[in-house]
Amino acid sequence: MTKFLEGKLSARIKVAKRSTIRESLRLIEQTDIISFAGGMPDPALFPIDLIKKACDEVLTNHSEFALQYGASEGYLPLRQEIIKRVASANKEEVKIGEDEIIVTVGSQQGLDLVAKTFLNYGDIVIVEEPTYLGGLQAFRSYGGNFIGIPCDETGMQVELIEDKLKKLSNQEIERIKFVYVIPDFQNPGGRTLSLERRKKLITLAEKYNFLIVEDSPYKELRYCGKHKPSLFALAPRGRVIMLCTFSKLFCPGFRVAYAMGGKEIIYQMVTGKQATDLCTPAFNQAVLSYVLEKDALDPHIEKLISVYREKQKCMLDSLDKYIPPLGMPSIKWTKPDGGLFLWMMMPEHIDTEKMFPKAIENKIAYVMGTDFYHDGSVKNCMRLNFSMPTLEKIEEGVKRLAKVIGSEKGIICRKQVRESMKGKE
Repeated sequence: MTKFLEGKLSARIKVAKRSTIRESLRLIEQTDIISFAGGMPDPALFPIDLIKKACDEVLTNHSEFALQYGASEGYLPLRQEIIKRVASANKEEVKIGEDEIIVTVGSQQGLDLVAKTFLNYGDIVIVEEPTYLGGLQAFRSYGGNFIGIPCDETGMQVELIEDKLKKLSNQEIERIKFVYVIPDFQNPGGRTLSLERRKKLITLAEKYNFLIVEDSPYKELRYCGKHKPSLFALAPRGRVIMLCTFSKLFCPGFRVAYAMGGKEIIYQMVTGKQATDLCTPAFNQAVLSYVLEKDALDPHIEKLISVYREKQKCMLDSLDKYIPPLGMPSIKWTKPDGGLFLWMMMPEHIDTEKMFPKAIENKIAYVMGTDFYHDGSVKNCMRLNFSMPTLEKIEEGVKRLAKVIGSEKGIICRKQVRESMKGKE
């Protein structure tokens, strides 16, 4: 740090941590590495023709609104289309008012606004372990402390929350502002919170008077299994803030997302947004409004599901083929019903952060699991993304990953055994 900056930086920025995902993407973009690291949609699936048509319509007939400053709450026609969408029978069947929704610049801004609205230094957020590192970044930057709740095959172990709370003083319980949860195809674990646990979480929120922040970027990308109602749909109004985005369903470059909640909460979030950026770009909102008005998004989502389902199967099949060791210790990974990620759990002696340079040498990238834990305590996990690479690169990438993992002490992969047996049969 230069002498000029000494004593000038805020306490908030001093404790902020840069995203390892964003940092690794800078490296990966400049090489021929096969990347399982990002959470990016496949650019080959961007609906270019639809976007061109929508842009032309907006510029021809709505430029006086689309090129102007907009309302901090969001472009009214877009909010109205979203309201109709969430009320439809094949979505959540939830009726909300125009004062119960705000359009944000990506869901990350929604997380930032939630933190800005509710957190003081020393306040507590209950989070899944592991959880989305962007949420940890946002909450930590506003002084949030964390209570971690482990996950199993059916999501956050909600039943453990009350055990944690019973060990706290009344003053500490009062400092718990909200639970942050990604109930559908969680990032990074891919797990889905069971209906029983959803209902239990709402009961605890009512009993101990905390909010629930439901982050839902992947809910519509389901490849198998049955739809589960959102926490927002199940809970009394005002108890849950639900964050949704078009980044994974349309394209991330538009940076259009939205938050739904009680009108008093949305009012305060609008106030916070006005100090941040005044408004979400009206042009981007107008384009999305046109797409929704023409019922053009759902057919596109069906295409995404078809392609991503095949890519997920390819990664799972490749993992089954190349990764599992013979004997102990074991390697496990999740098999989600949707979303964009798998979560791989290595033997405890493997540090995926220390292994990362070796992976880069072998032209394969993943996201090490450490940063998905609020205290950085877990070293032996990694997140794998399957939406971005092609089918060919997925299989080749898993082969490379198997080579890297197989070189670790105590790990013997099937491919190594097969190769060692050549000529001995």
